[in-house]
Amino acid sequence: MGDCLRTNKLIILRGNSGSGKTTIAKELQQVFGNNTMLISQDVIRRDMLKVKDGENTKALPLLEELLRYGRKHSEIVILEGILNAEWYRALFELAVALYGKNIYAYYFDIPFEETVKRHKTKPNCNDFSAEDMQRWWNEKDYTSVLYETRITADQDRESIVRDICQNIISNGK
Repeated sequence: MGDCLRTNKLIILRGNSGSGKTTIAKELQQVFGNNTMLISQDVIRRDMLKVKDGENTKALPLLEELLRYGRKHSEIVILEGILNAEWYRALFELAVALYGKNIYAYYFDIPFEETVKRHKTKPNCNDFSAEDMQRWWNEKDYTSVLYETRITADQDRESIVRDICQNIISNGK
């Protein structure tokens, strides 16, 4: 992949809980290999900081710093999470300032029933319920800051990873 990565690139994967963002992010990190940084909103918020999501979450400053770090030190940065469009607007604006046109943003537009079905197959399926997921649900949470490509339920894991990789490689030439 060497030639296509002369400039740093940012991949953003957003969408509701259970839509497949983390799975795709981890696969992309494997495909792109060394010098690919994965920033997971859940890891930052729940595991590292133990803070709630919401407006003015304490996770936001750390996510911003990690974006800056990634821009300086990694060829590819993958940012994934629910990343509510309103609450994380400042993060998206920073991303645009840091990466310009080298942002590849994807919104997982998956129906609620499908996200519940997918959640039941995950190792953390007992950490929260379908009722919790319904409370958190944010239908069509598009952002005006980023140009996002929609990922839909009819796309399988392999084709999503392939399409994202091809998009990055073809735009890197």
